[in-house]
Amino acid sequence: MGSEMGIRDSMKTDARLRAALAEVTENASVIIVAQRISTIIHADQILVLDDGKIVGKGTHEELLKNCDVYMQIAQSQLSAKELGIDDNKKEGM
Repeated sequence: MGSEMGIRDSMKTDARLRAALAEVTENASVIIVAQRISTIIHADQILVLDDGKIVGKGTHEELLKNCDVYMQIAQSQLSAKELGIDDNKKEGM
C-alpha cells in the first residue's frame, strides 16, 4: 500500500509541475528531448531523429500518418486506444 501511495503522490507532483511549467512557458519556445511519446504528444511540433538525422517533422497526428519511425515508436509505447486505432489494425501494421 505504501508504494501505491508513493506512485500516486509522484503522479500528482508531476501533474502540478507540468501545469506550473505550462503557465510559465505559455509564450516561450520550449525544446524537450524525450524518448517517451507521452512526454511530447501534445507538442506543437515534433522532430523525429534516426541515426542523428531528422526523418520526421510535424504534430503527433501528422507523424502517425507520415513517419514510419514515429509510428513504430508509438506502437511500442502506446495502446491501440491511445493511438486511435482498434487492436486488430495495430497488430496488422
